[in-house]
Amino acid sequence: MDYRTEAPELIRAFLTYHRTIQGHSTRTVDEYYLDLRTFFRFIKQLKGLAPTGPDTDFESIPIDDVDAALAGSVTLSDVYAFMDYLDRDRSLNAASRARKVATIRSFYKYLTSKAKLLRENPMQDLDAPRLKKTRPRYLQLDQCIQLLESVDEPNRARDYCILTLFLNCGLRISELVALNVSDVRENQIRVLGKGNKERILFLNDACRAALDDWLEERSHQAAADPNALFLTRSHTRMTRDAVHYMVKQRLKKAGLDSSLYSSHKLRHTAATLMLQNGVDVRTLQEVLGHENLNTTQIYTHVDSDNLRIAAKANPLGKIRPRKKSKEPADGKDSS
Repeated sequence: MDYRTEAPELIRAFLTYHRTIQGHSTRTVDEYYLDLRTFFRFIKQLKGLAPTGPDTDFESIPIDDVDAALAGSVTLSDVYAFMDYLDRDRSLNAASRARKVATIRSFYKYLTSKAKLLRENPMQDLDAPRLKKTRPRYLQLDQCIQLLESVDEPNRARDYCILTLFLNCGLRISELVALNVSDVRENQIRVLGKGNKERILFLNDACRAALDDWLEERSHQAAADPNALFLTRSHTRMTRDAVHYMVKQRLKKAGLDSSLYSSHKLRHTAATLMLQNGVDVRTLQEVLGHENLNTTQIYTHVDSDNLRIAAKANPLGKIRPRKKSKEPADGKDSS
């Protein structure tokens, strides 16, 4: 799939804007394209510009002729009909439909305010599907300690460090695997979040100790990627899949239900523990790098003293790694 050759100019310009100006990842831009492709295939059928019926191959409907005139003819009722189609015919849940609504909103905002192709935004009052609010699942403090204390060889120092950063800093898995050695700076770590937005997190004692242990071990490895902070047994940068697998294996080793928890649930755990221990919501948003804050301007909303307090407020900040066992490792890599 390559939107640069498949998408009409109208959509291609929108996607390029998000990739180059907004700094969104290739994956996010590709999702925008798929959302808009599905949307305009439906719109063409709805307006009699494409065949309908049981023999019609929806996925083969071309959208190369989509232009500002067609986009401008779409009404709110058309979009709600599209939402009904996704619910009824495609069985998409509310969260998936809400994401498509967000894509459509963004597209029409671009056509109106950036490209100036539409005088008025017909999606100004577009409502998203109501999402059922659920409490994020997270580990209790004693379970966190249980998880950390169960980490053993092989890869003890690396895995302990990864789990410690998840539980203390609330990193996204994409942020963790992207970390470079040069991102660790004394008691701070530089994190590149969504949209290439940079933030600086302060490291508490537990994180610094875990990083020291891992960096010492890493210094004796011939890294295929000299920049990567975390390496596999083959000395390449750890991937998202490798970290996911490692976390699941470590949860099982600790006697915790790996079907209920994941690396993202460890992020929820960090957030919950900080909130429970006095960190205010605005500081927490800065720590987690949520998109609704301007995280490229460090400390715009929260000063560094509060960020330092947040780093130290996590009760896991005092946990130390166990001394390395002298028993020989079994040679298996948990990544």
